[in-house]
Amino acid sequence: MENGIIFGILGIIVIMIGTVAIYMYRINSRILNINKTLEFQYNLLVKMQSILKNKSATNAIAENAEMIYQDLLQNLIPIMAAIDIMPRNTPEHPLWRALGAIMDEYAKNPFALEKLRRAIKLDSEVARSIENYMRRADNFLHHLTTTEPDGLLSNTFTDGLLGQSLTFFAQAKQLAAQTN
Repeated sequence: MENGIIFGILGIIVIMIGTVAIYMYRINSRILNINKTLEFQYNLLVKMQSILKNKSATNAIAENAEMIYQDLLQNLIPIMAAIDIMPRNTPEHPLWRALGAIMDEYAKNPFALEKLRRAIKLDSEVARSIENYMRRADNFLHHLTTTEPDGLLSNTFTDGLLGQSLTFFAQAKQLAAQTN
């Protein structure tokens, strides 16, 4: 009988240990699930922070775009006057109307490149305006490239009128430098 009581108590202790082990296993698996969930949430927060940071940088560019556009336009005015081109008559921003008119004229009349080359050579204000325009437009494109992760906006500007005008002005500047 004494052995029966001892085995009974040992049996109860074994069952209790087994129950505690199962309970600890369940708690451990829940803690692992919580750990995975927290890790996922942390990664999600990091991604959200990165996206918001990039959006705020893009928004800052958009807010400053008008100042940048006006600065670029101020450099285009003497150039357009020197090669006798008027802005497009469209509802676009004045910068895009001016650049569009320059590129339209070049597409219609390749002699526009020669006119610009002469203007650069003969008028220091035109040469300075082209130099300022190219430097500021290049800085703007570089800033877009570094702040925008997917490059969509910077590629749009590079492939659009801004990039085409930079190429056109660089050609004219190079031709003016070669004919010294």
